[in-house]
Amino acid sequence: MIVKETELPGIGRKFEVEIANRDKVVVIVHDDGRREIYHFDKHDYEESLSSVTLSDTEARQFAAIIGGMIYRPKALETIEMAFDELMIEWYRVDSNAFAVGRTIGELDIRQQYEVSVIAIIKGNEKVLNPGPETMIGSGDMLVISGERPGVKRIIKEMFSAEVSSE
Repeated sequence: MIVKETELPGIGRKFEVEIANRDKVVVIVHDDGRREIYHFDKHDYEESLSSVTLSDTEARQFAAIIGGMIYRPKALETIEMAFDELMIEWYRVDSNAFAVGRTIGELDIRQQYEVSVIAIIKGNEKVLNPGPETMIGSGDMLVISGERPGVKRIIKEMFSAEVSSE
């Protein structure tokens, strides 16, 4: 699938999508929230076969249907079971957290929690794939990936100011 995005000054944005079967769909997102959708035949990109205009609310409901949030096809359920416990979490490190002033390596994050810090945002600086020498600071925004229990545990034990009663 090929997507081409174009700014429409004073109107909004236009998204042209060429689907695998070579049909073309154009979506115009207006600044007022309206969406216009046009479908073009693969043999003639000049003449639209059909079009529809949706309000912002209608477009969001339609997106939920298309995106599988309302109904999930049975075939996808088995794929999602494999990823069910995997997650990516964004978390801002509390100022009194245990991890503040320590490196990823010192905290032994991968071994102890079976999670990975995949990025850290330190103010305006982005650190992608931080190494074990990367220091964690107060207020850093961490992007963490792993299985749900490990991610939740590391947030509570290392990145939150909340003191565990265990």
